[in-house]
Amino acid sequence: MPLWLQGTFELGQAALLSALLVLLPLAGVWLTHGFTDLDFPSVARLGGQAWLLIHGVPLSLSFPAGELGSDPASGLLSFFPLGLTLVPFFLSWRAGRRLARACYTDQLWQALLGALGTYALLGAAAAYFSSTDGVRISLTAGALVPLIAAGAGVIVGARIEAGSWVRLIGMDLTDWIARTSQHSRWAGSYLWAALRAGAVGILAALGLSAVLLVAALAMNWASIASVYERLDAGVVGGVVLTVVELGLMPNFVVWTLGWASGAGFSLGTGSMISPLETTVGPLPALPVLAALPVGSMEYGCVALLIPVLAGILAGWWFLREGENHFDEWLSIKIRARWFTAPVSTLALGLIVGLVSGLLAAGAAWLALGSLGIGRFVGLGPDPLCLGLWVAAEVAVGVVIGYAVGPWLEREPKLDA
Repeated sequence: MPLWLQGTFELGQAALLSALLVLLPLAGVWLTHGFTDLDFPSVARLGGQAWLLIHGVPLSLSFPAGELGSDPASGLLSFFPLGLTLVPFFLSWRAGRRLARACYTDQLWQALLGALGTYALLGAAAAYFSSTDGVRISLTAGALVPLIAAGAGVIVGARIEAGSWVRLIGMDLTDWIARTSQHSRWAGSYLWAALRAGAVGILAALGLSAVLLVAALAMNWASIASVYERLDAGVVGGVVLTVVELGLMPNFVVWTLGWASGAGFSLGTGSMISPLETTVGPLPALPVLAALPVGSMEYGCVALLIPVLAGILAGWWFLREGENHFDEWLSIKIRARWFTAPVSTLALGLIVGLVSGLLAAGAAWLALGSLGIGRFVGLGPDPLCLGLWVAAEVAVGVVIGYAVGPWLEREPKLDA
């Protein structure tokens, strides 16, 4: 079939499957009389709203007078579970691989045109049919915002399947790089390695934060189970609630990084949770929130070592790459190793720390959200604050890791 038509079919299929994964749990709750005040069309509209929400589309909420208070109220629901966003991403990733296998060189744009156009139309249709008097959804946002997850999945999947950008877009940067000067190639290699080291730093920080989150959930499992019992949501309701919590786990990992870095995170207006300060107001009955750190945090500052350890791993990784051309250039220009070695290491720490800080700020921006009602209009860490804390701590770790790396790389001496 024509590439644009195959793109339409592949990403349309991804949209349908992701919608079914949202609608089926809601239908299960409705069939077990979980939504006693809703008919099936209302549940279908709720499913459409949930499908848009996992793609990052904000929903405008409005409440008439007397429902939440004496005056009418409105707000913007922009809190979406990053774990569930991976569902359309990976379905689109699969579609991208299939499209790459069907394309010849420099033909991917035809498939992308049909695929993304179809996804935009479906998103706009979902926004139109899911809007109600209490929930307003922008047709423009419904059409464009879902393209972020779907488009990223298609491009990543196509690139992995093709093995190179030349296969997809017919453009090869290798010849252009080969025509540049040696100094330009060295500078490019150094910056590219530093960017990857920054990615290693933030991935290590998030990984260690995930371990800390799992430990907190395990230690507070009894409290979490107690909240489940008090909710008495039934089997289907409990399963759906658990799925939502699992979908929010990537958000919670970023929140944990905010706590571990010292930047902290917020659970509503006037609240702050960090190793240095804990101020929490009334919380929604979400079982996983029973694992929040409470009481005196005498050893909470130890968690500040998590981003530093991530920086140590990033510095060691950069050393193993062997791409510190700035240090080589500086040692040629200045014949004083006692000066050039610390300066190049500090510069490396600043660059890698800056990259990790920017990535941390981006993760915080994605994990930040608002329930749109009451005091729950600011959930998660502040992106700027988290970025600055992570940048500084990772930079310190990079300097340590790069400095001690040569001792870690030494081979043990063999006995004569």
